[in-house]
Amino acid sequence: MTVLIVGGGIGGLTLALMLHRKGIRSVVYEQAPQIREVGVGINVLPHAIKELAALDLLPALDAVALRTKELIYINRLGQKIWAEPRGLDGGFDYPQFSIHRGRLQKLVHDAVIERLGPDAVRTGLRLGGFFQDEGGVTAHFVDSRFGKSSETVRGEVLVGADGIHSVVRRYFYPEQGRPSWQGVLLWRGATEWPKFLTGRSMYIGGGMGAKLALYPIAPGSTPETRLTNWAIGIRVADPAATTPPVDSWSRTGRMDEVVPYAARFKVPGVDVEALVRATSTCWEYPMCDRDPLPRWSFGRVTLLGDAAHPMYPVGSNGAAQAILDARCLSDMLARSEHPMLALSLYEEDRLPKTAEIVRLNRTGGPERVIDEVERRAPSGFDYIEQVMSPAERDMIVKGYAGKAGFALTQVNR
Repeated sequence: MTVLIVGGGIGGLTLALMLHRKGIRSVVYEQAPQIREVGVGINVLPHAIKELAALDLLPALDAVALRTKELIYINRLGQKIWAEPRGLDGGFDYPQFSIHRGRLQKLVHDAVIERLGPDAVRTGLRLGGFFQDEGGVTAHFVDSRFGKSSETVRGEVLVGADGIHSVVRRYFYPEQGRPSWQGVLLWRGATEWPKFLTGRSMYIGGGMGAKLALYPIAPGSTPETRLTNWAIGIRVADPAATTPPVDSWSRTGRMDEVVPYAARFKVPGVDVEALVRATSTCWEYPMCDRDPLPRWSFGRVTLLGDAAHPMYPVGSNGAAQAILDARCLSDMLARSEHPMLALSLYEEDRLPKTAEIVRLNRTGGPERVIDEVERRAPSGFDYIEQVMSPAERDMIVKGYAGKAGFALTQVNR
């Protein structure tokens, strides 16, 4: 069997590694001329790290990332709402990692090249079209730089892992339109900064119309510094009356726009405004998703990752779900009698789970705890228990973990 993977992101590359482990050949086709370290920081949760550990990638992760020790939710005034240990410190059998998205992608890419060979990832090739018959899928790829005809290839399965603007998805859903936008713009950046708290701590703060995420993603040049990631999300428009900006992780943001928003947040031990001002470049991105699909698989073709279920970046779940997709799909292809049965079983397992997460993330996911506190106590509080009981907070945060598949018992079993 040969699996044609359209898209050289984290999901597509991880799928190639997992298929290789099961003795299934694959080739990854990426339209970018090269795999570059784009994006900023992400968190990868223990249930996804469990799968990467099975691929022997833990040493490589430790070389470029940090094991997240704790997560703290605060309001815009810096008052603590909730705190919990994460990863190994939280009792999981596997760590949680804070990492630069591009470094994670390159790490997996390098493993693919090392294990599958240099021809396993073909760059600079854009999917021009495909058709399938009883025996397999024929795909035509075009040189993405010059648009001239490039090559036609044949495989038993084609997987669209080509992101929120997936060409493969659009083939089956040509009327889907633009991604859904709720009027929130996200600015992201990273710079070296003095470490705070444990040096592996993560803050998420604010509420409703304005949120901040702050966490280190790599060691700094000295023991007292870290490469520190920040993300600021602000509701800037009524989505019903405003067209969303272009959604691309490579769109450069304007520092003069984001600095005033940074000044809204108080974080214990961190001058957020100064941190943002010290960042040389930031990126601007409208927070978008798409409605869950009725189906992903059509004969010998299916979808994976953001192509299948783009979701709001809350709950540290986007990359994790793509990795879990890859594990499930590789398992089904290895154990099923026919590729079409494998794709059907994969969809049956993963579609309802990810659809639920898409819906939960639209309501704030675990971050709904800070929204609710701000709604009840917009000017702050003396004691958090006067605003929201421990049981209420636990229900929001840990309830999300259970539905998203990374509750302690789910990961460790």
